[in-house]
Amino acid sequence: MGKTITLNIRIFAPLNLQHNIQHKIMSNKTISSALISVFSKDGLAPIVKKLNDLNVTIYSTGGTEKFIKDLGIDVVPVEDVTSYPSILGGRVKTLHPKVFGGILNRQDHEGDVAELKEFDIPQIDVVIVDLYPFEKTVASGASNQDIIEKIDIGGISLIRAAAKNYADVTCVSSVDDYAEFLELLETKNGETSEEDRKQFAAKAFNVSSHYDSAIFNYFNKNQEIPSLKISENNGKVLRYGENPHQKGFFFGDFDEIFTKLHGKELSYNNLLDVDAAVNLMLEFKNDAPTFAVLKHNNACGLAQRDTLHQAYVDALAGDPVSAFGGVLISNSEIDLATAEEIHKLFCEVVIAPSFSEDALAILKGKKNRILLILNDIEMPQTNVRSCLNGVLVQDRNNVTDTLEGLKAVTNTTASTAELDDLIFASKICKHTKSNTIVLAKNKQLCASGTGQTSRVDALNQAIHKAKSFNFDLNGAVMASDAFFPFPDCVEIADKAGITAVIQPGGSIKDQLSIDYCNDNKLAMVFTGTRHFKH
Repeated sequence: MGKTITLNIRIFAPLNLQHNIQHKIMSNKTISSALISVFSKDGLAPIVKKLNDLNVTIYSTGGTEKFIKDLGIDVVPVEDVTSYPSILGGRVKTLHPKVFGGILNRQDHEGDVAELKEFDIPQIDVVIVDLYPFEKTVASGASNQDIIEKIDIGGISLIRAAAKNYADVTCVSSVDDYAEFLELLETKNGETSEEDRKQFAAKAFNVSSHYDSAIFNYFNKNQEIPSLKISENNGKVLRYGENPHQKGFFFGDFDEIFTKLHGKELSYNNLLDVDAAVNLMLEFKNDAPTFAVLKHNNACGLAQRDTLHQAYVDALAGDPVSAFGGVLISNSEIDLATAEEIHKLFCEVVIAPSFSEDALAILKGKKNRILLILNDIEMPQTNVRSCLNGVLVQDRNNVTDTLEGLKAVTNTTASTAELDDLIFASKICKHTKSNTIVLAKNKQLCASGTGQTSRVDALNQAIHKAKSFNFDLNGAVMASDAFFPFPDCVEIADKAGITAVIQPGGSIKDQLSIDYCNDNKLAMVFTGTRHFKH
């Protein structure tokens, strides 16, 4: 018979696994006390009730204390802990060693634990606090004194202390996080992990850094301190960036500018084109019905007419090929007749100050077509873009060329119609990539040369494109974003039938272009303002 062999095997978990299990157990904390001091009480009641159900001791101050008492829940006034009243009209309430000692102590540190006992400092496991509404107060147009009073001191200090000590303390720093915290209380029965607390700490430092940035920017409105603070809490992950292999994000309050009525999510490239479209159309905000079609941030069609329908038809005629897949924008309500024409075209986005109901019914016929109402707001007055290992910042280009600002420099003067076209072309030129030339006639974009390394190339591109779409350039006008260093452009324009030119002037060889215009009866005006757009 064979022998039966019994093996007694003891399996030991690796030391690092034992350590991890032990650390996880030790890092979990059961909430036994909470300090609550908030400006907004919205959504707070369910949290207070749950904490009470968990037998958590609640400390509070002022209005929050009254709110909790009105719920029929016991609360310990902070003054009872500190033995010091709220002073200076409420400016100093929680700034006391017994409060911050309760938050900042290290529960695994013998010295800290001993000092808590020695000085009768209560342990605080949770801090729920929000900040005075500084940004809303600024936006409301309040007085400087009212704005200053909304700079939170105690709240921001509590947030920083609690978030710093996330190893032991949970910091709930915004009304936006109430629901998440309540769910945590309910699902874990008042217990938090270190990862939970660390996540809330990250949110807290996001709140505090954004708040401080807003305050600094208020004090530095005139940018006398050469420091840039940008903070956007409204972040959105895009499908991808400029190309599918690039990540893309949008940070900003899109809903402040637009009301989205229909369509798919906007992409990175959509947003760039929408930005270009809005900035261009703001030049024609209070003008007669105007319609523009944009592709790759440049206008490929733009016209101004007595009716929006005709403005759209003539804008599309500027380049019906490039219009495919473009962004369309109007300065007037889109009506049924215009919508019926638009519906024939595949386009990504349509933007207008409003849409008639029957126009919407038509345009919603394409499920992915994005329809946006442009709200009446002011655009940011600062342009920011990344550059090398930093950023470039400049003022918004708020200069729009006007009839009053033009300087006639030639013997031949422009007619009233030509002057109107020159201003029209100049507005388009300002929002077209440099080097650029814009050709226009009867308040219609005939063609533009965009993003060329040579102004001559830009002009030749514009002429070729205009002729390819059967535009008659006789009597058309030309706009340039910068001066002509040589007379070659005005000569090429003259031979194409162009009769009037608008440009900044400022070249040491301006007289050469002026002389050519005088010899060939062209009208030319200087604006004195360059409109580079790189």
